[in-house]
Amino acid sequence: MKPALIDSHCHLDQEPLISGVQHFMQEASAAGVLCFVVPGLHPDGWRGIAALAAENRSVLAAYGIHPMHAVCINDGNLELLREFAPLGVAIGEIGLDPLYQTPLALQEAVFREQLRVAVNLGLPVLIHCRRAFKRVLTILSEESAEQVGGIMHAFSGSVEMAREFIRIGFAISISGTVTWGNAVKPLRLVRELPLEHLVLETDAPDMAPERYRGAFNRPAWITETAQRVAEVRGVSLEDVARITTDNARRILRLGRCSA
Repeated sequence: MKPALIDSHCHLDQEPLISGVQHFMQEASAAGVLCFVVPGLHPDGWRGIAALAAENRSVLAAYGIHPMHAVCINDGNLELLREFAPLGVAIGEIGLDPLYQTPLALQEAVFREQLRVAVNLGLPVLIHCRRAFKRVLTILSEESAEQVGGIMHAFSGSVEMAREFIRIGFAISISGTVTWGNAVKPLRLVRELPLEHLVLETDAPDMAPERYRGAFNRPAWITETAQRVAEVRGVSLEDVARITTDNARRILRLGRCSA
């Protein structure tokens, strides 16, 4: 039997995946992937994600404004988010990232607005964060995000910080970086955090696993990440698949996406 996996974060609506989306979804399904969580980046892309989800039951939509696009915020797009959000399983991907040129004060304002939509609707959140973990943790607490929980996407922080996010109801997502030859933090996360708080993702078309570095990533390759987690933990691939899939179902409160 193939492992039953959920790709908790992949951008099927983006090129080059969208041009061959049915092929890439079938390829992933053959590898054991049950569902694909597809987060929004910009309001211009929300209708495309909605159409993809409407046409494919295995696609679970999320709607949000990525911190790199925070400048697009306005009353109209916030209202549009309130319209689209109930159609998805989460709000995302949202958060903070000082590596982008977008002013952090603006990123924070947009982050807070979207968290308020999520809390109001009772939807979990998919968090993008680089080099701003303490600030994100503070904002999540101030905006009562523990009421909805969510996933720390492609987490790159410390084990100690991961435990703080777990404490307020967030799962830690492990991506293909755990397979990279120079991986340090991802390996420590996998070794030291309980499997019951981990989920898996590809972030396709980005973050290809080591064996495919240089190529665009695809959801089928989540099996590389799952296998590496199993090796590091000294457990079976089937156990990793079962536990992380159950975690994703729990965090995202999925009523479908079953094997």
